[in-house]
Formats: sequence, C-alpha cells, structure tokens
Amino acid sequence: MKILVDGYNLLHASGIFGGVRGAGGFEASRRALLDEIARLTGPAAAGVTVIFDAADAPPGLPDRYQHAGIDVRFARHHASADALIEDLIEDHDSPTTLTVVSSDNRVIAAARRRRAKPVASADWLAGLKAAARAAADAADAKPPEPGAEGAGYWKDYFGL
Repeated sequence: MKILVDGYNLLHASGIFGGVRGAGGFEASRRALLDEIARLTGPAAAGVTVIFDAADAPPGLPDRYQHAGIDVRFARHHASADALIEDLIEDHDSPTTLTVVSSDNRVIAAARRRRAKPVASADWLAGLKAAARAAADAADAKPPEPGAEGAGYWKDYFGL
C-alpha cells in the first residue's frame, strides 16, 4: 500500500509545530511533522509520500528527498500540492492500493475518481496514534501466568 499525504493539510490538522518562529518556522514545523509521521509509522514510513506546496519550500532543498524513510516532495513544478497529488493519483498503476490523506475536497474527489481511499487528515493521524498506543500497551502487557498444563509440561521437560 502507498500513502500520499497532503503535507500542509496534515500539519494544520495535527497542531504539530516546531519551536521556531519567524523565517525558519515552516521548516521546523515540517520537520516536526515528518518526525512524528516517521515515529508513528516505523518501518512503514517507506510507503509514505508527503507532498508540500512549493511556495514555502526552503531554498536549496531539492524537489524531492528522503526524511527517515518518508518520500518528501515539494510541488515546485505544479500550481499546488493538490495538483501534484492529483497527478500522482492519476499516474499510479494501482490506485485502489493508495490511501490519500487530505481534508481538501479537490484531493478527496481525485482519490475517489480513481478508487483510491481518501482519509481525512485528522482521522489518519488519530488512527496512527491509536495504533501506536495499542502496540505500546501490548509490548508492556505482562504475559499470562502458565496454567496447570504449562507447568506440567515444564516439570516433565526438566524431569521434576
């Protein structure tokens, strides 16, 4: 499965902002968002592409780069991130395997036209956080005490 994320849409829905104000603020916020996505998706980050509008792209950064396994793109040669996302949906060989994360009606309509799965930004992030909490809870859970049959097995095994 491939996940396309409308970067600024998710950034605003998430409330994640870097601690920097002023000129470096957008860059710090983008980095904080990408770090959070990488943390929540773990190894699955390799299947995530985050697309940002180019108007606020930092000078010197390429149109495309990797951040902790995430494919990051700036829509420098498109009118907007929405236009690039629409092109990526249109060009995908198997759009039914795509999840498109955005709350923008234009992007949602483009996803539905190609039978990709649209997910509202806040809902996608909430789902990632819930899955991460569940995984952490499962890792912290104490294994069950062995029953009588388990104790009998180990007594036989060790000749007790």
